Amino acid sequence: MSSANDISLSVIVPVHKVQGYIRQCLDSILDPDLPNLEVIAVDDASPDGCGEILDEFAERDSRVRVLHLTENVGLGNARNAGLDAATGDYVWFFDSDDYATEGAVRAICERLAETRPDVLLFDYARAYWNGRVKRSIINHLFREPPAPDVFTIAERPSVLELMMTSWNRAIRREFLLDLGLRFSSGYYEDVNVTYPILMAAERLSLLDRVCYIYRQRRRGAITKTAGEKHFDAFAQYERIFAFMDELGERADPYRQLMFNRTIWHLLVIIERGDRVHESDNARFFAEMSKIYNKYRPADHTPPSEPPLLAEKHRLIEKNDYRGFQRIKGSKVKVKAKKSAKKALNLRKRGVLYSKELAKERYYQMHRGLAIDENLAVFAAYWYRGYACNPAAIYEKARELAPHVRGVWVVKPGARKSMPEGVEYVVSGSADYYRTMARAKYFVNNVNFPDNYVKRPGQVHMMTQHGTPLKKMGLDQMEYPVGAGDMDFKALLARSDRWDYLLSSNPLSTEAWDRGFPCSYEMLEIGYPRNDRLVRATEEERVRLRAELGIPEGATAILYAPTHRDYQRRYSPMFDIGRFVEQLGDDHVLLLRAHYYYKLKNMAADMGWPEGRVIDVSKHPSVEDLGIASDALLTDYSSVMFDYANLDKPIVIYANDWDTYRLTRGVNFDLTAFPPGAIATTESELADVFVSRAAWSDTATKARAAFRERFCPWDDGNAAERAVRRLFLGEKVPNPPV
Repeated sequence: MSSANDISLSVIVPVHKVQGYIRQCLDSILDPDLPNLEVIAVDDASPDGCGEILDEFAERDSRVRVLHLTENVGLGNARNAGLDAATGDYVWFFDSDDYATEGAVRAICERLAETRPDVLLFDYARAYWNGRVKRSIINHLFREPPAPDVFTIAERPSVLELMMTSWNRAIRREFLLDLGLRFSSGYYEDVNVTYPILMAAERLSLLDRVCYIYRQRRRGAITKTAGEKHFDAFAQYERIFAFMDELGERADPYRQLMFNRTIWHLLVIIERGDRVHESDNARFFAEMSKIYNKYRPADHTPPSEPPLLAEKHRLIEKNDYRGFQRIKGSKVKVKAKKSAKKALNLRKRGVLYSKELAKERYYQMHRGLAIDENLAVFAAYWYRGYACNPAAIYEKARELAPHVRGVWVVKPGARKSMPEGVEYVVSGSADYYRTMARAKYFVNNVNFPDNYVKRPGQVHMMTQHGTPLKKMGLDQMEYPVGAGDMDFKALLARSDRWDYLLSSNPLSTEAWDRGFPCSYEMLEIGYPRNDRLVRATEEERVRLRAELGIPEGATAILYAPTHRDYQRRYSPMFDIGRFVEQLGDDHVLLLRAHYYYKLKNMAADMGWPEGRVIDVSKHPSVEDLGIASDALLTDYSSVMFDYANLDKPIVIYANDWDTYRLTRGVNFDLTAFPPGAIATTESELADVFVSRAAWSDTATKARAAFRERFCPWDDGNAAERAVRRLFLGEKVPNPPV
């Protein structure tokens, strides 16, 4: 009996600007039980972190080979480069933002070993950004009628109706090389390979299984990018018909079906509306007509289904673009009537009339006035006050861009916390709506409210507020506990307003790419809020310790746990009173609960030793606390990534790591790559400090590796880079590592 290891398979993966997806792609392919598997990853001069990620995979798995191209050659030529380097019996061309289903690679290898075809075709499913996964609509072709294990296209011409991509088929490598077929440059580069191999194959086989997940990216997909390149389709189909002419009479049984598939595909391109610019439609239609009349078989009969398709064929044959427009126009009118009816129903229900109407009209009036080119809005943590990356950028802007007037938005209760000399408006006030309507620049570490309308010409910088150990954005959809009742569609609508997104390190860049697939410019420049940590002085440390009441000579431990989605309220994960007693009188614990929790003075409420546990939950600056402390105790909070810049001990208390990982989702295994000592029980936690293991050489080396990986750009100048990009319009490449 044949087994999966009886054949060798080369999976060729061209890679370009997919750093948020490439790990999932490769992980899905690299079945650990397939020694004869080979992955040829072609780094097509990707400008992001893909090359480094590929090298990381190659370093830990000898089955991965990486080709680093010195210039971008495009998808087709990158595949050709991978094919030239492949050694397997079969090749599978795999797109780097997609992924294989569980067990798919093994199933494909087993089927190849059983049938030894020239081409094996298998099914796929589309995965949408909202989490929906849908199998191909023509999956019945794998079963109806039942297919023999091996056949030719003459015996089953319906295989031409299967998706014409390169990723839903495994091809015998020598067969492909003997045909001399190469992927073309430009768009639709695979059709002039995927169709001809079916026509030339003497042995075809099917695998009725979803093996491939075709990711429907919300942004960045070639097929959703309008432009001239969609005209490449005509040259690709010309190549297919030339190949059929070389086959001669062998091609006659499926020439009419191939012709219909060609016209079907060209109609998809022009009718989708997101590929060919409206101004180019007539010219595209004329090229369709040329193809139609050049290659239409003599006995061709236009297909009767779906409705109007036969009429479209006749209009294409006559190059009657006006007639074609009339058909399309009838559909548009139906949609317009439905939209008008829906709007009328909303008005009848009074949705458009509310107590906020006066504010909305005032806001709308100011949106009609000119934008103030030198006005910038700053905000942080849902208007909680002056903090985080926006505060660091605000301060640097006052120095480097003094012509820009910065105004903060705060809640009514945050007014008292605003620093002297910092201008602000209160959310919901007339000043607030006027400022939001007229400002040129917007800087925030969270999203602005849904009712904010971004005007043309306004520019947004999203800074975020931490390195994402936990899953964020769309990645949360797989973790309903962490996602809660989040409206992901609304989240993306808010994120679509971003022009710039700050990233502190490569991990963040990968996570933001996946979690927020929107059209912004990624700025991987470090975290502005960390500039202060990098530049902290001993004098500053002494002053802050005195202000916080830390006794001279005491070891101050900053305890900053994260929020847990599976808990309703804050509950310490260990007995804090007993912990500080075990540490002794020369230790002080600075307790900072997560800002989600509305606490008063927990230290006093719980009766913990006075002066030994200092509740700093309401302190306005976590940076102050980091500088003043001697060590950090946390669990999964992003504060660890910032604190690493201080090069002081970090202790991770991971007593519920598995629960947190399964309910919230994480981007890497913290227990395998901690920033220092790690404890999972209360006794281990106390011992880490009592034994001074937190200060050991082992912990120091772990912290250095962590800092190198997650703080590469924190050099004290991140805020300056942000200001120069946003307010001064300068290009700001990442600083050298």
